[in-house]
Amino acid sequence: MESKDQNKGGMGKRGVTRPMAEMPMDNDQHQGHKKEHHKEMAMDSGQRMEMLNMHHSNTLWVYWTIVLLGVWMIASPLTFDYAKNVVEPSGGREVWLSMSDRIAAMKWSDIISGILLIFFGWRSLTPNRPYSIWICCFIGIWISVAPLIFWAPVAVAYLNGTMVGAMVIALSILIPGMPNMMMFMKMGGDLPTGWTYNPSSWPQRWIMIVLAFIGWMASRYLGAFQLGFIDNAWDPFFGESTVNVLNSSMSHSWPVSDAALGTLAYTLEFLMGFMGGTSRWRTMPWMVAFFGILVIPLGFVSIFLVISQPLSVGAWCSFCLLTAAIMLPMIPLQIDEVIAMGQHMVQRKQKGDSLWKVFWKGGDPITTQSDTRSPELINFPQQPVKVFKASIWGMSFPWTYNVATILGLWLMFSPSIFGVDIETKAADLNHLGGALIVVVAVVCMAEVLRAGRYLNVITGLLIAVLPWFIQDGNLTLAVSSTITGIIVVALSIPRGAVYEKYGLWDKYIK
Repeated sequence: MESKDQNKGGMGKRGVTRPMAEMPMDNDQHQGHKKEHHKEMAMDSGQRMEMLNMHHSNTLWVYWTIVLLGVWMIASPLTFDYAKNVVEPSGGREVWLSMSDRIAAMKWSDIISGILLIFFGWRSLTPNRPYSIWICCFIGIWISVAPLIFWAPVAVAYLNGTMVGAMVIALSILIPGMPNMMMFMKMGGDLPTGWTYNPSSWPQRWIMIVLAFIGWMASRYLGAFQLGFIDNAWDPFFGESTVNVLNSSMSHSWPVSDAALGTLAYTLEFLMGFMGGTSRWRTMPWMVAFFGILVIPLGFVSIFLVISQPLSVGAWCSFCLLTAAIMLPMIPLQIDEVIAMGQHMVQRKQKGDSLWKVFWKGGDPITTQSDTRSPELINFPQQPVKVFKASIWGMSFPWTYNVATILGLWLMFSPSIFGVDIETKAADLNHLGGALIVVVAVVCMAEVLRAGRYLNVITGLLIAVLPWFIQDGNLTLAVSSTITGIIVVALSIPRGAVYEKYGLWDKYIK
């Protein structure tokens, strides 16, 4: 029976599956004894293969389900006629395929994907065939993408693709774990060296999963409108502005529905939030890196596209703002795990390991210290406040940053409050400058990114000075912008309190 410390973290220690190689070590033992214990617990190739076969037997139902989903995909275009009740994309958008080509492409995409799922799902029934499992995963990604590329002519094709694609991805690499990971994963602790918390714990990840799911729902709704499955996109605050944004020339410049593309990104973020155990920052660096790319650089791109709407379209979109508001806190919430992964790779490189090998297969732990601080996620219904606090370790909220965020929002909406035309340069300056201030202030609430606050010093100075050089400016708006910009500069100089430790990264928190 496992000890209480080993069970600490509940879902956090188990993940979706719990390979033996991820069993935690006892922190209370002497360091020398832990090294000896680590040596005793190490498995040779024969033992690893035995564990792999046992794990495969326990998850055999997964691969049978993939085969059945293949049958479902073949039957779908035959059961639900893709040529009946077809629709055109919203706003008279021109797409690269004719209606007959769209119908044929979706039909044959689903049938061929189904045949491939049956074939590679069947191959995956035999242990130690990781390539077949990975191919199933990529087929699932394609099934999710196909309705976007081929502009699915009927809603059922879009529904089928988004749901079955996500299920295949989950069944191939999420529920059973990464293919053959048990053959090379190293045992050890899940607390990064010099850190006071584990950025891969389940309390740290559940909030990302929830945010990604909400973003998925919002983007899916907007995507359904752009694809033509619903006649109107409801907006509780800006009336027809959402329709104007979704049918704008900027939106039409994309070869696919930009909203539906966001749905795909949120799908991958949602699923990758579940993937791996609590030591994935060292056992799966590739996954943490890809997850970080989805959340951080692509998140910034998504936010930029949203905040540019009043500049390029002259309108706001409530659900677009919601997706930006969801994506923005995900950046500071995710960056600490990426830094922990980078620290591990640096430390393994210093010990002579190949970065390429460490990136794809992880590496030996630097220490065997395990996370004993994170609360058990299973106790969330009884201790929601405790679990929530653990989910935002690594972020703190100095009053200066909070006030700067409020002032940034003020700048964004002040042109409307003062009755300034939204299409003037003065309004554009406030919209863009205010949004940048909000983004920087919220992102720098991540303690590891505190140095980025100086960007708001530059932005604040520009906001304070530029209104006086704009010919179509409004005097009241200019005075308001100048005062606000100066205050933002003053608020962006103090670093604010830092409560956690980040190992090698501590020297960069200034």
